[in-house]
Amino acid sequence: MMKDSLLSVAYLAASALFILSLRGLSSQETARRGNSYGAIGMVIALLATLFASSPSGYAILAGTIAIGAVVGAFVAARVAMTSMPELVAILHSFVGAAAVLVGIAAYVDPALSAHATSRTVHLVEIFVGVWIGAITLTGSVIAFAKLRGNLSGKPLLLPGRHFINLGMLVASIILGVLFVAAPDHSGMMSLLLMTAVALVMGVHLVVAIGGADMPVVVSVLNSYSGWAAAAAGFMLENDLLIVTGALVGSSGAILSYIMCKAMNRSIWNVIFGGFGTQSGAAPAAGSSSGGGQVWTGSVDQVKDLLLAARSVIVVPGYGMAVARAQHPLHELIMLLKKRGAKCRYAIHPVAGRLPGHMNVLLAEANVPYDIVLEMEEIDHDFKDTDVVLVVGANDIVNPAALDDPSSPIYGMPVLHAWEAKTVVFLKRGMAAGYAGIDNPLFYRENTMMLFGDARDSIDKVLNAVKAG
Repeated sequence: MMKDSLLSVAYLAASALFILSLRGLSSQETARRGNSYGAIGMVIALLATLFASSPSGYAILAGTIAIGAVVGAFVAARVAMTSMPELVAILHSFVGAAAVLVGIAAYVDPALSAHATSRTVHLVEIFVGVWIGAITLTGSVIAFAKLRGNLSGKPLLLPGRHFINLGMLVASIILGVLFVAAPDHSGMMSLLLMTAVALVMGVHLVVAIGGADMPVVVSVLNSYSGWAAAAAGFMLENDLLIVTGALVGSSGAILSYIMCKAMNRSIWNVIFGGFGTQSGAAPAAGSSSGGGQVWTGSVDQVKDLLLAARSVIVVPGYGMAVARAQHPLHELIMLLKKRGAKCRYAIHPVAGRLPGHMNVLLAEANVPYDIVLEMEEIDHDFKDTDVVLVVGANDIVNPAALDDPSSPIYGMPVLHAWEAKTVVFLKRGMAAGYAGIDNPLFYRENTMMLFGDARDSIDKVLNAVKAG
């Protein structure tokens, strides 16, 4: 009894720390503290579970934990911020794999309840947990491959894909009925067949999603992994795992909703719509693609614009992450601020390849939090801005989202960069963004294109401003 009470107290403390962790991660100022809360809660959860279960194979368990800790520390120390989205995606696959293995192990456990009612409930828990886990496993692997570039970002749209998904869902339900009705442990074949169907379903769902929707897909898979963990908690009768899985699942679902709202799209349209089927051309630098003449600028012209500007807004995108340009960019902005210019960063909810990607990159460069503003906070200020620096972004400043009903991103809220006096694009070339469509802003009279690697370009502009 005393042991159970201590376990309950430990689980309650860990749950509270996980909630505080999510709360802390909601803002840049408290994110580091929130991360610490989560780590402390996980240590408490691990120690309490070991204390309660009293395993006999301590040597094997210690070795497994040690290997996992070393691998995790090695990956965390070496991963680049540009690779963070695919790292998160592949970590979700581990949760899915764990749910599948736990479910199969729970079914073959000789202690499986013999009572008819409790056995049925337990079998349903196992089946649902394995089903969600299998979809999460392969879906996350495909998302990882797309984000890493091993697979094309274009959606693979098979004929009758919705009927294929429906067929696999119906097959899973039929196998589920057979699994629950099977006596003793004779339903293993149904469970394994369902696992195979769910693995294929996970692949088919994600390959049909275009690259522009990958940030939302990562968030959805995060939610899937949470519900898979919660299902594993029911299978293992572990209250903390249920609470933790529910927190992750619900927070991932809420984040997915927020991001879909920022893109003016429904979650069903993202998962089943095959967005991103159009492929934008990538003309050579300095050319046009029927949109008009491109104004190709120089470092000295950008320097003159910045030195004369009273207000500057920076719009960062994935190109900034690839070039690792946030550090010289921060130095440039601080130099302009010292000269009296009002400088701020505008963050779009789906900039980059992961929710909050740009915020983390800027925090890494020690950019003050008070000049990093979300889209809703700064969008109305563009019309009073002298210069907008668009660093490696594209779709999030595309005016076609407002004035071209035929555009795939029509209706998506975007940053109104074109309302500024001058827009300076730092890009390698005229390639389309991740949505695969051209940007009419490239050809507007107040838009200057500064072609080249973003970091190299910013370094040159920074040196020119210092000299000027």
